[in-house]
Amino acid sequence: MTDPIRLLLADDHRMLRETLKRSMLDEGFDVVGEASDGQEAVDLAEELQPDVILMDVTMPEIDGVEATRRIVEQRPDARIVMLTMHADQDVIAAAIRAGASGYLVKDCSFDEVAATVREAISGEVSQQVAASMLREAKGLADDAESVITKREIEVLQLIADGCATPEVAEQLFISQKTVKNHLASIYAKLDARDRTQAVLQAVRMGIVRLY
Repeated sequence: MTDPIRLLLADDHRMLRETLKRSMLDEGFDVVGEASDGQEAVDLAEELQPDVILMDVTMPEIDGVEATRRIVEQRPDARIVMLTMHADQDVIAAAIRAGASGYLVKDCSFDEVAATVREAISGEVSQQVAASMLREAKGLADDAESVITKREIEVLQLIADGCATPEVAEQLFISQKTVKNHLASIYAKLDARDRTQAVLQAVRMGIVRLY
């Protein structure tokens, strides 16, 4: 039996935190801490070392985007899912640049929250994040020379299309272990820590496209 995913909740609205905490506990997550402002989120992330942080964007002291940047600076492997009132693409793009693994609009269901947290742990790229990457990438130069192989590009394109590792393996007629080896090579070449960053960098370089 695997250990439950350890969550830190960061939101300045106490009622929302309490509701979210109850729902996440019901989903089998371990809520290890709660922060009511951005600076407290940074401090608790360092102290508690949670697996995933659910981070509100608009908070006192420092906002969620800046808090995310500081946490990722301290812990490059941190998994942070942003909570936003509205799907403001500028804010979402800024959060992704800061190191966020995903985002949720606050009117989503608790099932969607649970699924997105699990995606953040697995490194899967959600369709919402992929779409935000595309918007962020518009207007960026397309003259970077490709540094990865044709097969790696095929793997990346399928990941950008939202495929999980088993689906990539099936479509390319290779083993899941080979897919993981390709991903490890891609991460090293693109200086990425996970699938989200790899796809973002590949889009910037014009290696893959998001449809």
